Amino acid sequence: MSALPTSITPTERRPIRELPDELISQIAAGEVVERPASVVRELLDNALDAGASQITVRLASGGVRLISVEDDGLGIPREELTVALRRHATSKIASLNDLETVGTMGFRGEALAAINAIAELSILSRFTGSDTAFALDGRTGELRPVARSTGTTVEVRELFFATPARRKFLKTDATELAHCIEAVRRHALARPEVGFSVWHDGKLVEQWRAATTREQRLADALSDEFVAQSVAVYREGGPVRVVGRAGIPDAARSRGDQQFFYVNGRFVRDKVLSHAVRSAYEDVLHGQRQPIYALYLEIDPARVDVNVHPTKIEVRFRDGREVHQAVRHAIEDALAAPRAGDAVAPAGAAPQPFFKQTPLPSNASWAQPAINFTSQERGAGDFEAMWPRRSEQPAQHAAESTASSLWPQASAAAATFQAPVGLPVAAAAANTEAAAFATNEQAWPLGRALAQLQGIYILAENSQGLVIVDMHAAHERIVYERLKAQLDGASISSQPLLIPATFAATPQEVATAEACAEVLPTLGLEITPFSARTLAVRAVPGTLADGDPVELARSVLAELGQHDASTVVQRAQNELLSTMACHGAVRANRKLTIDEMNALLRQMEATERSDQCNHGRPTWRQLSVRELDSLFMRGR
Repeated sequence: MSALPTSITPTERRPIRELPDELISQIAAGEVVERPASVVRELLDNALDAGASQITVRLASGGVRLISVEDDGLGIPREELTVALRRHATSKIASLNDLETVGTMGFRGEALAAINAIAELSILSRFTGSDTAFALDGRTGELRPVARSTGTTVEVRELFFATPARRKFLKTDATELAHCIEAVRRHALARPEVGFSVWHDGKLVEQWRAATTREQRLADALSDEFVAQSVAVYREGGPVRVVGRAGIPDAARSRGDQQFFYVNGRFVRDKVLSHAVRSAYEDVLHGQRQPIYALYLEIDPARVDVNVHPTKIEVRFRDGREVHQAVRHAIEDALAAPRAGDAVAPAGAAPQPFFKQTPLPSNASWAQPAINFTSQERGAGDFEAMWPRRSEQPAQHAAESTASSLWPQASAAAATFQAPVGLPVAAAAANTEAAAFATNEQAWPLGRALAQLQGIYILAENSQGLVIVDMHAAHERIVYERLKAQLDGASISSQPLLIPATFAATPQEVATAEACAEVLPTLGLEITPFSARTLAVRAVPGTLADGDPVELARSVLAELGQHDASTVVQRAQNELLSTMACHGAVRANRKLTIDEMNALLRQMEATERSDQCNHGRPTWRQLSVRELDSLFMRGR
């Protein structure tokens, strides 16, 4: 092991001086060019900015030996070819105002110069309207006429030959090829009207023809399954517009390898956007599963800074909270509507129509006491005995007491947690369902109830086949959504501390506490300055009185400093409401009549996010007739 560096003596000190241009270019190359895929990305940016409609990428040895990007864009005039290889030379910005409103893919100006410093680069281009194409050798500067149609071809050979220390950190050819293909795929998803093809060692490995719609390109570049297992996203408000597709919770994966976010056509990885997406999925995603999505954010270029990272993969928004809210609400709205009938589309299936059910009236009785059935209607056994009152459920009673202490409205809502909770459809209406279903099978996507299995699952028949519903999980979501609607905007009650808890705070924590002085009480927190560098926690939420007030304060201030305060408030409320809903939902081993099962199915169809319970698990599954036939080998 080599010894650690020691202090430099005066005799060993080197003078301060300007670096040679060649060394500056190689340093810039270290920032811009990490691997062959980095070169592919930069050259694709230039091709798209030139207005190309067809781009061909040719690679050899994973891009180490050869990277060639050919396009049919505008081309480069002869007199500008040599200028293109100079440092900070670009046609995309000419003033400070241009830099503040960048609307092109590439702009930094050092990419070609940096690549030329570490590889053998040549440019062959014919400008629109020119009779002749010209080729430029990046090493010698030689410019000669050649034959070519309008457009540009950039060839990069022997990547990192001038910096062998960096070349040894490259992976295998197969790995580098995979990264190059992914770089092309990201550009292809942003520009469906442009055709892309990728060749490796003389073989065509990927091709995406120009598409007329974004959905068609998503199906080609990702899969038909991606489109089938996602919902359309659209939200436009103020200076922000969000479109694209977000995967249903059932399509979530263990890895985040199908997450694509674009800002003004540029693929980015941004903490604000990632947090907004994750927040939108909080209520419907189970555990650490990663959602799939392809989202496109359009915003005034003056409101976003794309000049914060050499690879242009990071951005900075002028108003991050505005963007966070827009993205979050766009996804929440798309996921909110029930998807009964197409939530579990089979692999490779074409996208099904997006089902939307008309919501119940605001005055609908959603949690009324049991309907007084006759003994013949409700079957054997006493109905009231099957559904214990609150006095027989201590855990549920505890949840109600907690709710009453937090919100005045909660006690009224919790008081309705009695038999049978949340089944609003009257028996008379339920008795007519069989006839209505026979008349119009599409009326109820979840179909009509057939039976109850093991006191846990409801079996129903719809036009596609068999529907299996987890009755507790489904009803838990129904109660949860109703509680959220009733308690929307309420504050969390706080409990004063006998002795305030003080802690040494960072300048950012102090600034956040002062800026959010009006928001903190809605979270049940009272945090005030104790000195210039000390904060005091004087009150905490009643349900968290036994916790560590300093740790709670630090975590809340950290989140408030990065994200919109309403997000923090809503998360705190929803955690308690989820617990209340779990206690209030129908329990396993409770026998239901056919009418009650149908009532639950109808309520699911009218409830937002009813495809998942509060913990992100699915509430129902579809088995098609074809799948049932295959189980019994019918038709073979």
